[in-house]
Amino acid sequence: MGIHKEGYKILLLGFFTIIIVNIIAQFILHENTLWKLVILFMTLIFYIFLLFFFRLPRRYIQPDDKLVYSPADGKVVVIECAYEGEYFREERMLISIFMSPMNMHSNRYPVSGRIKYVKYHQGKYMVAWHPKSSELNERSTVVIETENNTEILVRQVAGAVARRIVTYSKEGELVEQGDELGFIKFGSRVDLFLPGDSEIVIPILQQVRANKSVLARFPG
Repeated sequence: MGIHKEGYKILLLGFFTIIIVNIIAQFILHENTLWKLVILFMTLIFYIFLLFFFRLPRRYIQPDDKLVYSPADGKVVVIECAYEGEYFREERMLISIFMSPMNMHSNRYPVSGRIKYVKYHQGKYMVAWHPKSSELNERSTVVIETENNTEILVRQVAGAVARRIVTYSKEGELVEQGDELGFIKFGSRVDLFLPGDSEIVIPILQQVRANKSVLARFPG
């Protein structure tokens, strides 16, 4: 277990903020020991939450070109046939995973292959489980083409709390199943668009983990 690099600056800023807040409390509440202890306790709890949020567990998998692994930790909130209008412009099998602030927020590649398309979109900050969030919210889209010429789309979607999407993908590069795709800060959603004939093996409302949970199998 480690700390994700996206959390270094926030954790450093949070550490100094906690020190300053408690120093100010010491001067203002110098005779009120109870409130000083309350403030110290609350700031420490907040910092522990930051450490927990930016945790980076080590998860290793053996790549399998027939399986689609979960790209994120969270709950499967959508499994349906849906129109994807940005890249495919056709009906695809959609799996959506809602990530609460308590989930690990490092996103992983669900398959191995070559990056065909990367696009960041500015947008709104609707709640991540809203049906229109995939189209209207701030989001980043990545398309991966496998060795079998199968294309899948992974979309990172910001939520009402999330204000920063990080995507490491670059068009043309080769990526391996399980490697890190990016990171979303403080609650979000990840959409996965698969070929219509994919065999979905995960039920709705199932809790899943990146690099651990298999979502689907490719035909053949």
